[in-house]
Amino acid sequence: MIQLKNVTKKYGNVVALDDISLSMEKGKIIGVLGANGSGKSTFLKLIAGLVFPTNGKVFVDGHEVTRRIGRNVAYLSELDAYYDGFTVQDMLEFYASQFMDFNMEKARDILDFMQIEPVKKLKHLSKGGRGRAKIAFALAREVPVLLMDEPLSGLDPMVRELIIKGLISFVDLEKQTIVMTTHEVDEVESLLDEVIFLRDGKVVERAFVDELREKSRCSVAGWLKKIYEGEEKQ
Repeated sequence: MIQLKNVTKKYGNVVALDDISLSMEKGKIIGVLGANGSGKSTFLKLIAGLVFPTNGKVFVDGHEVTRRIGRNVAYLSELDAYYDGFTVQDMLEFYASQFMDFNMEKARDILDFMQIEPVKKLKHLSKGGRGRAKIAFALAREVPVLLMDEPLSGLDPMVRELIIKGLISFVDLEKQTIVMTTHEVDEVESLLDEVIFLRDGKVVERAFVDELREKSRCSVAGWLKKIYEGEEKQ
């Protein structure tokens, strides 16, 4: 479904990603982990066609990524970017006007599940409310690939739990692949099929979550701890 071939991305003299080659299968929820500055957000933006490789190529479903990949990819930014005067309903209508795959009925169902009133102005929602609304807008797009940059960042535990339940309820993994960056490993571990660990723009480790549990008897958090401990000993 998603493939990076010898991908390097530089911003001036800064190397954000360094010669990455990997493939990600359809129908998986994949966590991209690493410290701030490790290249996680750039990794997602390359797949979304928001930035382009300095070297190498990115493919989604066999097609090289261009600006038009937005037809097949939904991207959820960590940042809030809304018109201040928009209500939630206004934003639904805006998404529907921009994306042919936007399912209005599904969006309303998700908003109801997330306990968001469509008549509310986005600027009057709490941070948790805006976070839930963003999730609803993204999940309502019926696309093969959903990219989520820190979807739980800065949200309280109750809101995180609601969002995770929403991901379970409204994603069709027979047709969709999710790639998410996150620092909230414990909260999302139950969702993840696979984890990729980035450090200094390189893929340092990669693992299937079921294998970690069954063969290594290790959680994702425990796996990360072993990686960091191994780095400290070097």
